[in-house]
Amino acid sequence: MSVADKEFLRKYKLVLQLFDHINQPSHHKKIQKTATKFELDKYLKELENKEVAKNIEALHKRGYLPREAIFSEFNKDHIFEAKVIFSIFYNAKTFDSLYEAACWARQNLNSRLFLYSFGAALIHRKDCKSFNIPPIYEISPHFFFSSDTIQKAQELKNKHYGGKLEYPKEKDGFVGYTINSRYSESYLNLHPDQKVMSYYLEDVGINAFFYYYNLYYPYWLSGKDLGENDVFQKRGEVFYFHSQQSAARFYLERLSNNLGDISEIDWDMPFEAGFKSSLRYPNGMELPIRPNSADLKQLYTNRAQKLGSSIDYERSLTLIKDYSRRLRDAIDAGVIYQTKDGKPVEILNGDGLNVLGNMVEGNADSPNLRFFGSLLFHARRLLGNAFPPTHPLLLAPSALEHSETALTDPAFYQLYKYVNTFFLNYKKGLPPYTWQDLDFKNILYIQKVEFDKLVTYFDYFYSDVSNAVEVSEEEMEKGGFKVRVRQYRLNQKPFKYRIKVISEVEQVASVRVYIGPKYDKNGETIVLTENMINYVQFDYFSFKLKKGENVMERSSNQLFEYCDERVSYRDTYQQILDAEEDKTEFKIRPDEICFPRRVALPKGSVGGTPVQFHIMISPYKSGNVSGSSDDTLQYPVYRMDDYPLGYPLDRPFEDHECYYLPNSHFHDALVYHDNKIDKNYPFL
Repeated sequence: MSVADKEFLRKYKLVLQLFDHINQPSHHKKIQKTATKFELDKYLKELENKEVAKNIEALHKRGYLPREAIFSEFNKDHIFEAKVIFSIFYNAKTFDSLYEAACWARQNLNSRLFLYSFGAALIHRKDCKSFNIPPIYEISPHFFFSSDTIQKAQELKNKHYGGKLEYPKEKDGFVGYTINSRYSESYLNLHPDQKVMSYYLEDVGINAFFYYYNLYYPYWLSGKDLGENDVFQKRGEVFYFHSQQSAARFYLERLSNNLGDISEIDWDMPFEAGFKSSLRYPNGMELPIRPNSADLKQLYTNRAQKLGSSIDYERSLTLIKDYSRRLRDAIDAGVIYQTKDGKPVEILNGDGLNVLGNMVEGNADSPNLRFFGSLLFHARRLLGNAFPPTHPLLLAPSALEHSETALTDPAFYQLYKYVNTFFLNYKKGLPPYTWQDLDFKNILYIQKVEFDKLVTYFDYFYSDVSNAVEVSEEEMEKGGFKVRVRQYRLNQKPFKYRIKVISEVEQVASVRVYIGPKYDKNGETIVLTENMINYVQFDYFSFKLKKGENVMERSSNQLFEYCDERVSYRDTYQQILDAEEDKTEFKIRPDEICFPRRVALPKGSVGGTPVQFHIMISPYKSGNVSGSSDDTLQYPVYRMDDYPLGYPLDRPFEDHECYYLPNSHFHDALVYHDNKIDKNYPFL
């Protein structure tokens, strides 16, 4: 990590101030002054992209989303505005021009629309990539912590200032208030899919990852819009890998809780799993409820009666079925005939998975978005059971219609399992891997694989939720109100694993390690050909083999797909202030977009839950990859080599013998759960 200079500190400090107390106009004097002086018309004239000016004029005529409204990136009217604001930020010539426009938007536009558009611009602008977005669960606590937690924070603030009280000092040195936050299962009578899994569904780190992922790959943004910064060349393949990995990881967690398979979706049958969120929007609105055994056809009929044929709400079920059929037809044909330019596109080739992924997601790089649509867009709306809005700009979206909260609803994983059926059908048409395709001829064999004991437990984690309450200018100048949340979250004890390999020659190898289930819910061994879809990439690295015996040792802190939680807003801001005064150095951290390291393992059980690791060692293949071992790890675009994502489990094998290659190995292990928790903690 490099050390920040004064200019970096200046810019990053300004960026962080824009995220402070996002639900109210900023009290920072510089933001207020800059916003007042900003002239939008003059700014637009200076932009090289004149299309931006046309769009902002259209937005002016239509009207901006009110500040108190709930923004959803899966609402067509909202996303039109977000795209315009993003383009203003993204096309700014300099950082200072970006900052001026951001100050104006911060003070005048819908707060969450600003947060979303500005965050996406920071990620995609080359001059802003090192400005880590603070933990989103600290910036928008209402979308991550239960309503009673937010209510308690407000009550403590009222008592603190009303009674002019002193802040309490905690044993760990924290000066401020601490709230014990609980998961919804502790006080709501829920469907088992939500009740038993609430610790995973509501994990703020997992939900934050999905938020960052969607900022990196906004479905509405085309690679062409990014110009030379285009990172979307393989976005369709990344979407496939992300959807497969998400469903597989959730299935592993379900097995730890004796729940078994993720339920299939049949659009003509009642949807069994109900959903009741414990969250509440900042404006006081409750998130919509989905009853158990919801009749999707009835939901569809109700919307049709209320909104009429001109609104997409009443067509969601029909569109989902239409788009699904069109996707299946294209997969069966192996050719897309209905492209925008009328030229057929073959998909049973090297780039076919990427093209199909764009079609299934329904993103801006789809070969024909009008024809193939976005079944995910309409499925979120239908399954979320949100009430039809009285006005297109004013609504209370469901949890599925926000990237911060979508994963809290078990229906999300059922939807992704449904999406994966398209990819499974597609892969059946691809030539299977043969022994010759997979064999690493210069490796004699993988001699042995060893894992330390794998143990998980629930541990305390703290999050600053000061942004959950509004503060006055006077209160902000005194440091704002200090309150944090203490919550049990899944964690794992540090471990190492070792792979012993015999190599015939000195060479560089790519090593992939996957984790998957050994048995199903009933204790029956899952057939390998059916189990490939259930493996999660556990680790991924290159290794320089020497001739003879090699021992590769990796620790849980090195796992490629995982990273630690982001540094809190307060700590980061204080580090910048200290660095400005030369009290310390500020290290520039990579903006990692990855799964929380602490949940690399499923919860397991007290007696041990069986899992199976699959190790595959292949010749290193460099090529047209998006990164190297020296680059900033910025998952999900980072690639170590030129193999397909999920290799070699991304395609069927020619025969059973391919599972027993000398450069491939299956290792059985148990994941234990230590259920000894702090008895003084009131909720889990």
